[in-house]
Parts: sequence; structure tokens; C-alpha cells
Amino acid sequence: MFVSVGFWAATVRMATPLIFGTIGELICERAGVLNLGIEGIMTFGAMIAWMWVYQGGDLWTAVAVAAGCGAAWGLLHAIFSVYLGLSQHVTGIGITLLASSLSYFSFRLLLPDVSTPPKIQPFESIAIPGLSEIPVLGEALFTQTALTYLALATVPLCWYVLYRTPLGLAVRMVGENPMAAASQGLDVLAIRAGAVCTGSALMSMGGAFLTISVFDAFYFEMINGRGWICIALVIFASWRPGKALFGALLFAAFDALQIRVQQASSTLIPYQFFLMLPYVLSIVALIIMSRKAAYPKALLVPFRRGER
Repeated sequence: MFVSVGFWAATVRMATPLIFGTIGELICERAGVLNLGIEGIMTFGAMIAWMWVYQGGDLWTAVAVAAGCGAAWGLLHAIFSVYLGLSQHVTGIGITLLASSLSYFSFRLLLPDVSTPPKIQPFESIAIPGLSEIPVLGEALFTQTALTYLALATVPLCWYVLYRTPLGLAVRMVGENPMAAASQGLDVLAIRAGAVCTGSALMSMGGAFLTISVFDAFYFEMINGRGWICIALVIFASWRPGKALFGALLFAAFDALQIRVQQASSTLIPYQFFLMLPYVLSIVALIIMSRKAAYPKALLVPFRRGER
């Protein structure tokens, strides 16, 4: 199983929405804002991207629309949690409930008589010449869809921006010591709001990947807790993009493994046992890897101008 091209190709494919979501959440938390709205934002991104294509739009415009809607949800989150200083927990849960409910309501409103989710023409797999011919690794990694390549590209891009640019330094500074950032003339609220909008756009793209690149349809509960896993993966990664990629691939490998083990096992073992395996293994890995994690010092701490 572990030398099978299909297993590793499935791992990379299943990790793609987690990469988008984890990097998006990491950007938010690096700026000091916990975004518990991720589950709802991914759900809305999945619905709006699929609906755009189903109504005749093209795939890349659907990705842009999903990202824009995600940024709008992020702005709503930022208004309450950053500018008004309200509880980030309560605001995030509220965003998840509102975005998820609005997704299901809009789907039923636009397609009231649909019983089986209609299919669309999704992104096709792209084999990169030369690289895709590498045994096992090439076939698994370089024969994916364009959105998977985009997700993988966000990891080094996020690392470069956070650790090699003034903008990244500002984002990390407002997440560690917003008072010091304000004393240097930085607009802490604007930087935090921008980080939340950017991160939320990536989360929404993760949801869009599921509908326009994998399942070709939208159905209720399709995010299935992936948003909450992304939050755990940020802790697992110690708020570092490289480790976030590793964590997403690790969880996806556990998930791909349980599917294959479930198919190969007898019916004596309940299928729920296999469904819980990725989460149990991820919890164990989270405990091991996050014991010495250094979280942003100003995470969950609202900033108000003039206060100390």
C-alpha cells in the first residue's frame, strides 16, 4: 500500500483543502486573531464556486469568486473581533453557523427541486512534462489539478512573505506585541483585518477545491470537520508554514490509509472504527509535536488604541 502510486496521489489530493485552510488559519493567527469561522467559510466557498460553474461560469472565475466571498466573511469577522474587540471565539462560531446556514439556504433557494446534486465539469489533472515521469513521486505529485499546485505554491509564498518581507514582519509583530507595532507607526487594526481577510480567502478556496476539483458537486456537510482539523494543524505546525504542509500531508495520509484498510478488512469491524482512526492518530501527533509550540503572544488579545 505504501509504495502504491494511487495511495500517495490520493494523499496529496486529500491534503489540498487542508493546505489552503491551514495556511489561511496560520496567517490569521500570526496576526493575533483566531478564526473559528473556517468551517463555515470553507462551506460557503464550496457552494459558491460550484454554483458559479453550474450557472455557466468558468472554473478560474469560480475560484476568484470563492476567494472574494471568503475575504468578505473575513472582513465581517474582523469588524467584530478586531475593530470592536468582541470575543474571537463567539464571533468565529457565529460566522461558521451563519455561513454554513446561508450556503444550504442559497442552494435550496436556487435549486429547489434538486434531489441529487448535479454534476459539473471540474478541473482536469495536469501532468507536468518531465517531472510526472519520475517513478512513484512524479506520478503522485505532478499529475494533480491546477488547484493542488496552487495550494502547494502558497506554502513557500507564505513563508517568504512572513519571514523575508516587511509586511510579514508587521504581521508577526502585531501578533506578538501590538503595542510595540503601534509605537512604530503601524496600523495594528488594519494589518490584523488584512490578515484575516487574506486567510479567509484561502480557506474559501480550500472549500472550492472540493466541489470544482474533486467531487464535481455540492452536498450538505461535505466539509465534514476539515476546518476544525486545520485549526489543530496550525498548533501542530507551531505556526510555521513548512510544518503546516507536513501536518496536512500526514492527516491526509491517515485518511487515505483508513479508506484502504476499510476496503480490505472484513465486515466484522464497524466502519466507524476506521473513520475515527485519522482523528485519533492526528490527536496523538498533535500532543507529541505541540508540547513546546510557541504561540503568538497576542493571540486572542484585542487591541485598543491608547490602552496599555
